[in-house]
Amino acid sequence: MVALVPAETPGDERGAFLNFIEAQRAAVRRASLGLTEEQAASRPSASELSLSGLIKHVAEVELNWLRLAQRRLNEKRRTQETWHEGFALVGDETIPQVLAFWGQVAKETEEFVREVPDLDDTFPLPTAPWFPENGQVSVRWMLLHLVQEMGRHAGHADIIRESLDGRDSFSLIAQEQGA
Repeated sequence: MVALVPAETPGDERGAFLNFIEAQRAAVRRASLGLTEEQAASRPSASELSLSGLIKHVAEVELNWLRLAQRRLNEKRRTQETWHEGFALVGDETIPQVLAFWGQVAKETEEFVREVPDLDDTFPLPTAPWFPENGQVSVRWMLLHLVQEMGRHAGHADIIRESLDGRDSFSLIAQEQGA
């Protein structure tokens, strides 16, 4: 049975952030249920996004924000030449592999959030035209941004899935629950 709200929802701020992020992750993951690799790689809407590419993208986005907050080098960092590979499975990549990678990122995100001394701790933003020069954000801001980012892409995932077979996250939950 898939629950929209975890059975045990910690009342603290960190737990709330982590649960909201996980709810959005679950919606993205759920959109690929029962699809073949070919179906998940297809682009049935006007968008260039596929479900498999979207899953890879959100996993890499979460890793990128985590590495920024940790002040560590991102091992999956994209260059201008490889940017497009962050939106599609390449080589022998499969959805189960990308989901497993994302699961590891999610676990590491939770460990970091639970261990960071203060959600007001800040870290520098990278140099980019869309960030202020010498900008910094807090861990709390990052968590809010991940909720927003995952939610936006959960909506994309629903649209793509509905374009494939008319089902969205809620109909997939009902199917799983036998309703």
